[in-house]
Amino acid sequence: MTQHAIDYTYILVGSAIVAITFNLFLLPNKIASGGVSGISTIVNYVGGIEPAYTQWAFNIPLFILGILLLGGFKYGVKTLVGTAFLPLVVFMTRDWSVGFEDPLLGALFGGIGVGVGLGTVFRANASTGGTDLAAQIINKYSGLSVGVCIFIIDGLVVFTSAVVFGLELALYALISLFVTGKTIDLVQIGVGYAKVALIISNYPEDVRKSLLADVDRGVTKLMGQGGYTDEERPVLMCVVSQREVTKLKQVVRLVDPQAFVIVTDANEVLGEGFKRA
Repeated sequence: MTQHAIDYTYILVGSAIVAITFNLFLLPNKIASGGVSGISTIVNYVGGIEPAYTQWAFNIPLFILGILLLGGFKYGVKTLVGTAFLPLVVFMTRDWSVGFEDPLLGALFGGIGVGVGLGTVFRANASTGGTDLAAQIINKYSGLSVGVCIFIIDGLVVFTSAVVFGLELALYALISLFVTGKTIDLVQIGVGYAKVALIISNYPEDVRKSLLADVDRGVTKLMGQGGYTDEERPVLMCVVSQREVTKLKQVVRLVDPQAFVIVTDANEVLGEGFKRA
């Protein structure tokens, strides 16, 4: 029950963030950055229809189609809550304003806000419906991947915005889409990027002991085989935080100056010494 409460809190808070961001930054600056929100922006300026009505008009039928065409109540109550609640908040905050209009700021802060909101909703294993469901329906009957379907739908929305609002605002919409994607990754993965070090040394035991003692991080032995010599030798894997990378390299260099070291990013690390799983 506690986890369900947390999940629904994520959905409601995330949907509210997306809706408020839409009213403050995207709608006033005519940034139609894909999805149902982009469609509602275009419809609002062409026909004067409230964006919330357009979003309900698209989201709820798409949700029903998802149930009928994709096999049962697959998306559950969580997605239904996001699908219905987001337009409600759009309607309730329709008169909110930041007091200025600037397409670049609208694209940047709109992208960040939508990314934070969607990332929060995704953490609850839910969605706000809309083009996500449309993409999965197209995927089922066309064979195209979901990612390609979303790209096509968003591309059509941005193209339409170029026709209605002009090329400049369509380019701002693309900026907003890019920022949204990066922000979603940031919310889901986090900012604490760790590093993975792979170490090949002629003195693996000495290096292992030094890492355990001086860096205070666990070390995993992976068995490797030289592509040139065919000799088997252990490859030491050690995961460290960003601030520990320099110390790790110093420790390895002291033990074996000729060691071969590869350091690469680890976007998310779960377990002892890092985030809880």
